[in-house]
Amino acid sequence: MPMPPPKPTTEGPRDRQVFHEMGQLVRAVEANGPVLPEQLASLVGASYWERGRFDRALALTVGDGLLVPGPDGVLQAAP
Repeated sequence: MPMPPPKPTTEGPRDRQVFHEMGQLVRAVEANGPVLPEQLASLVGASYWERGRFDRALALTVGDGLLVPGPDGVLQAAP
């Protein structure tokens, strides 16, 4: 008997690469302190990443509560 299909979600599947990218973002903020998203992109070399990968990784990292945006847009590591 075949396996039932997976349950639908609002989030697409996360590949192994996005977990690596999320880790890079968190480590960069932990090492450099609170930064603006533009500074974070520069710190991790996001200009060399595939188009849209930085924005996706950042959205997932913030959505998972690993990075917390401040009122002025500065990102900091979750306490």
